[in-house]
Amino acid sequence: MKDDAAAKRPGFSIGRLWPLAVLALGLGLFFALGLNRYATLDTLRDNRQALSAWVAANEVEAALVYMGVYALMVAFSVPGALVATLTGGFLFGTVIGGLCTVIAATIGATILFVAAKSALGDVLRARAGSSIARMEEGFRENAFSYLLVLRLVPIFPFFLVNLAPAFLGVSLLTFVGATFLGIIPGTFVFASLGNGLGAVFDAGGTPDLGLIKQPQVIGPLLALAALALVPVIYRRFRRKS
Repeated sequence: MKDDAAAKRPGFSIGRLWPLAVLALGLGLFFALGLNRYATLDTLRDNRQALSAWVAANEVEAALVYMGVYALMVAFSVPGALVATLTGGFLFGTVIGGLCTVIAATIGATILFVAAKSALGDVLRARAGSSIARMEEGFRENAFSYLLVLRLVPIFPFFLVNLAPAFLGVSLLTFVGATFLGIIPGTFVFASLGNGLGAVFDAGGTPDLGLIKQPQVIGPLLALAALALVPVIYRRFRRKS
């Protein structure tokens, strides 16, 4: 019986790792080429007039380029997504910039999720112990609610929340839906902040990136996170009853 179970386990092969290898290579090149030096607010401030003029002359193309770059940044897990979100609000306004960012971030996160799941997800789950298997089962049962909470309240790094569900058997549809909905509030907060960067730069100041931690911002996010956990609490209450 043990031999039969072992035979059913997905085999590991180096060929399965190529999606993650491509993403790791992209991350390495990002630093090797020194591109991290440009993912700063100083770069935006120094080039804001040229960027604004380009966007005004090429609105659709500029939005598509922005979304493509943002999606790649998320997929390759490179730093600077917060600056990119502020840039979206600055260039396109709160609504359009926020919407473009949500779509691009969801696409980038999905690329990383699919790459990790196809490369290692099945193999790691097949070799997991019974305790890990029970945790996976509990997470999958309430995956949408748990993911929604993790997206609403950024307790863990964004890239980590993209990877962990891939190893816990979360479905693609659940991942995409929870990611898209969960990042909307925080994204629009920073897009709104980015929309006012022009006045901040003119005054010689710097934006308050700690805005997300302010009570008037984090409070509603925590309330939404608590609401997302209601289905989980209800299921447990029904079982005990």
